[in-house]
Amino acid sequence: MTTKTSAIEAADHRGRAERGDRTMRHFTIHHDGVTIPVARGGRGRPLVLCPGLNSTQADLHELAELLRSDHDVVTFDLRGHGLASAAGRYSFEAFRTDLAAVLAELRRQGPDAAPVLAGYSLGADLAVHHAAEHPGAVAGLVLIDGANPVPEPFVTEDVLPGFRAMWADQAAQQEAERGTARQVLLTAQEILDLNVEIDAVRSGILDRYRKIDLPISMIMSTSMAGDSGEGHAPRFNRNWRAGVERLVREQPHVATHWLDADHRLVFTHAPEIAQIIRGARGPAGQG
Repeated sequence: MTTKTSAIEAADHRGRAERGDRTMRHFTIHHDGVTIPVARGGRGRPLVLCPGLNSTQADLHELAELLRSDHDVVTFDLRGHGLASAAGRYSFEAFRTDLAAVLAELRRQGPDAAPVLAGYSLGADLAVHHAAEHPGAVAGLVLIDGANPVPEPFVTEDVLPGFRAMWADQAAQQEAERGTARQVLLTAQEILDLNVEIDAVRSGILDRYRKIDLPISMIMSTSMAGDSGEGHAPRFNRNWRAGVERLVREQPHVATHWLDADHRLVFTHAPEIAQIIRGARGPAGQG
């Protein structure tokens, strides 16, 4: 892995961080044939904010800015998203290596304090897997509407036509974002395949939680599929809540915070999420 940073630049960043300088700094990580853009700025304890499928660090700008008053916030784009380059493959494991590459570069730069790892949607699942596989690498987890051990998969035969149409429409709308910091280069079929894979990952994610001895805060939407009482939304919402209840029964130390929102909560409720994260400085109680 190579980056555009140098030892002198890293030392300069450390000095500015110690002085509480909030100047933004941008650098690039090259790994696995892809280019990952990273932004870092703020003051306080380090926090890495991992986006999810179909979201970018530009989408998370409001939340990142709110947190920079008391966190040294790091944001980045996953392969095929935002200003990151396209890739020959998109999979959970490939995205996990993107996160691992960013965290490895941060360790190389310093400071020595392990960061809090916050992830949205797929980013939350990536955070849980990384923490389970790298004990001591992070100081705590903030999981925003993801990493949910739901008892039933979301992508089933009865909903496939609707999902295909939805993601085809979303991919068409993304054409307007091409060349911008909010672009997503994945096709509708790649998004569908990834959602099927995420269902499989979540079916076994309780095993990952069992390997983690860290403060964990979950910030979840009450109506992840929307508040419609028709169609599949009620079943999806029940499945979402049942997954959290299942996790807390087994791992009662996990702090749960519910926001009256849908899955777009990270965009619509950034101030509330920032407030919860600021309060998650150690083992937390139920919210």
